[in-house]
Amino acid sequence: MTRHTFLSFAVAATLAAAAPAALAALDLGAKAPDFSTDAALAGKPFKFALAEALARGPVVLFFFPKAFTSGCTVEAHQFAEATPRFQQFGATVVGISNDDLPTLQRFSVEACRDKFAVASDADARVIRAYDAKIAFLPGTAKRVSYVIGRDGRVAYVYESMDPDEHVANTLKVVERLAAPRASTAAAPQR
Repeated sequence: MTRHTFLSFAVAATLAAAAPAALAALDLGAKAPDFSTDAALAGKPFKFALAEALARGPVVLFFFPKAFTSGCTVEAHQFAEATPRFQQFGATVVGISNDDLPTLQRFSVEACRDKFAVASDADARVIRAYDAKIAFLPGTAKRVSYVIGRDGRVAYVYESMDPDEHVANTLKVVERLAAPRASTAAAPQR
C-alpha cells in the first residue's frame, strides 16, 4: 500500500466515522426489514427473530463492528448496565455483528454480562438490509443503533463510531414510546 493510498483510506475512514445519522438508509417511519439469525444470550445459543421480539415490545437493534474490540466492549458494557431500564419499558436490546456465533457466545458473557443478546450476521445480510455496513469493509458493521417500534417501523436511528451516546439516545426514545402506554395504564377505569 502506498503512502497516498493509506492516507486516502484514513481520510475515508474518518469521514465514514463522522457521518451523521441522517445518512442511514432506513428513514424514520420506514418498515424495518424482518430477519431471524443465530444469537447468544448468557453464552447460550438461540434463534433471534425480530418479529417475535417486536410482539413483546420495541426493539433496540444496535450494530457493532467487532466483538472484543475496545469501542464495542465499552458499548456492550453500557448496554448491559442499561438493560434493566430498557426492560422496564418493555424493550428488547440486541446487538449484531458479523462475528461468528462461538465468538458472540463468549462476548455475551464477558462484555454483555449476560444481560442482552448478541446476534451473528456472518454473511452480512442483515447488515446490508439496514445499511449498517462500513463502506470500505462491506461485510463489517458500522456502529449504528435503531429503535424499532412495536409496529415494525423505525422510530429512531443514531450513527456514530463513538460508543458513548448510543445507550442514552436510544433509551430516551424507548421511554417516549412507552409513555402513551404508561399514561393509559395509569388512567382510571370507568
